[in-house]
Amino acid sequence: MAAVMAPVRERSAGSWRRVALAMFAVGWGANQFSPLLIEYRHALSLSAGVLAGLFGIYAATLIPGLLIGGPLSDRIGRRPVVMPFVIASPLATLMLMLGPRSLPVIAAARALAGLCSGVVFGSATAWVQELSDDPAASARRSAVALSAGFAVGPAVAAALAEWAPHPLVLPYVPHLVIGLLAVVVLWPAPETAGRAHGGAAAQAPTPQARSWPPQAVRSARFWLAIAPAAPWVFAIASLAFVVLPEEVTAAGHLSVGFAGLMTAVAVASGIAIQPVARRLESRRRLAGNVSGLVCATAGLGLAAAVVAASSRPGAIVCAVLCGLAYGQCLVSGLRECERLADRREHGAVVACYYALTYVGFAAPYLVDGLNRPLGRIGAFVALAILAAACALWTAWYTRSPDGAGRPARGGAARAGSGRSLPQG
Repeated sequence: MAAVMAPVRERSAGSWRRVALAMFAVGWGANQFSPLLIEYRHALSLSAGVLAGLFGIYAATLIPGLLIGGPLSDRIGRRPVVMPFVIASPLATLMLMLGPRSLPVIAAARALAGLCSGVVFGSATAWVQELSDDPAASARRSAVALSAGFAVGPAVAAALAEWAPHPLVLPYVPHLVIGLLAVVVLWPAPETAGRAHGGAAAQAPTPQARSWPPQAVRSARFWLAIAPAAPWVFAIASLAFVVLPEEVTAAGHLSVGFAGLMTAVAVASGIAIQPVARRLESRRRLAGNVSGLVCATAGLGLAAAVVAASSRPGAIVCAVLCGLAYGQCLVSGLRECERLADRREHGAVVACYYALTYVGFAAPYLVDGLNRPLGRIGAFVALAILAAACALWTAWYTRSPDGAGRPARGGAARAGSGRSLPQG
């Protein structure tokens, strides 16, 4: 397998940037909508329940997209799976522009955006990792591409919504342009999965290649070491750019702009910390998860005080801490998935990991539910305690003296490195 892939890597050096740009564009389209929720609330007089539905419908289609797209790209190749949905991403944005006051159109556009994100994120992450000439840097490359889209999209959309005319239309124009550019740039990107499955392997796939869930996902290490931190990736991010802006600002001047600023600060902090996360991972496996969960604990603890004081400067500090948590946990989780995954199931394993991370988008609903018995401050304190417990568990589980916590020699340990869970 290594002999087959070596010449492919040599011929496709640098091609990972094409796929990374596609991830950036789709990430932009996915997150540009978040700060505009405040604008939709005012312009369309929407209730909190409708706003929650518009936010949630994205995740409702994203997770099936992940679970379908990743395994499918392992079977038929990255390119035929990723390309159609990179094309569909700007089409979802065009729908938002053409139906700015129609709830059915907005909901359909968000559903399509979620499906595009699900299919592209899992498959393209595996594609970037397979095209990268440096396995140790591959997880950071895909994480940076995705995070950059998440940061730039809402920042640009919020600025246009705050200061430009037609706040439900013009904020989407930049993504329409960058989305079409991504299609052009991605077109020449070489296939990886299809070549890896060529010849006899493609004609007679092994039972391991056909199994579901993937072997790595059936390992104890996936569920006991990776899974506890995975939902925090987007839980802590969504708390920073969905919940906190609403808690510390009253509806009115600069509310959309502040939401965009919070999103940009959180995700930019996540990008900035990723080189550190990579170095932590080179020293000890899943150290980035532990460090990220510690940052999440600090951010949530501070958020309790910030909410009590309705402090915008304090909320920005919280966004930084949440971003540090997001960036470290994302890189750490992707790197461990790369270590555990058999190449024939690479996309499927990454997709399963992303599906767990996107469970974290339910965090705003959890905070709303905890508000009733615990109050606003108590809800953040409870989440801080939960994050601390996850950090302690991950540190304890990966502490083993037999070397299980250290990076595998040669940069990768495949699926057999984890104990398999019993199968029913």
